[in-house]
Amino acid sequence: MHAIHAFVTAALLISMAPAAPMQAADKPDAARIQEELWVLPLPLPMFAYLVRPIGNGPFPLVIMNHGVSLNPTDRGFFPLVEFRDAAKWFARRGYLVVAPVGTGYGASAIDIPERAIYGPFFSKIGKCENPNFHDAGLAVAKVNLWIIDYLIAENRIVPKDVIVVGQSAGGWASIALSSVNPPQVKAVITFAAGRGGRVDGKPNNNCAPDRLVEATANFGRTSRMPMLWIYIENDTFFGPALSKRMHEAFTAAGGKAEYRLIPPFGDEGHFLIGSPEAIPIWSPIVAKFLDDQK
Repeated sequence: MHAIHAFVTAALLISMAPAAPMQAADKPDAARIQEELWVLPLPLPMFAYLVRPIGNGPFPLVIMNHGVSLNPTDRGFFPLVEFRDAAKWFARRGYLVVAPVGTGYGASAIDIPERAIYGPFFSKIGKCENPNFHDAGLAVAKVNLWIIDYLIAENRIVPKDVIVVGQSAGGWASIALSSVNPPQVKAVITFAAGRGGRVDGKPNNNCAPDRLVEATANFGRTSRMPMLWIYIENDTFFGPALSKRMHEAFTAAGGKAEYRLIPPFGDEGHFLIGSPEAIPIWSPIVAKFLDDQK
């Protein structure tokens, strides 16, 4: 425990002095941005990739939530920088973008295989026979609120000008966040959102689709913020039939969400947002949605 404490303490010092810019804007006419790696001093400290416009701010904020792996070894190899190209797209629109790496992932994982000890993973759904999709989403949503509160206290961001973006399980957490309607958050954007996809690695084999739809409706009963849900036709985690059921349940319960189904992308549409080549596909849809929130 002493070694872990020393690591966390040293890491927190990094967050107080972010690294120098990693790379300037790629194009001469693009907004100048800088990239940084932080450790956020939250109740559960975590690494984060941060990219923002050059300057002191404060800036509007985008939080980008990544997906999950149920395999602890796979979580240990999770990349420190996720959604880099998509994050830079948002930063060039004037946002400070934070992409946190959840505890139990990547460098934050404590990997001692012979003792089966790994970093804390707090968004488990339990067994497929009785999955708890609801609480797993809210667990990550709570982390988003910690990040927002921290950045407001540091005068880094504009209060009440926050967009939350999520992919896969990170999108599910973003839907969960909308159900508590935090006043700081203006809108939510999800890509291929859901939980329980591809059980045993089989395509279009969801853990408990009826339970997932039921949990989506539960979030919709209290969610009142604008949302954009983007799904892809060849997503084998949350295919069109399931994602349409989720959207219908959410909006029938009272939630507000624009549903967009994008044509097939590559061999597996689920990972659309991680591909630089996909930016021309989704960016016009997202740009219009963001402009509508102003």
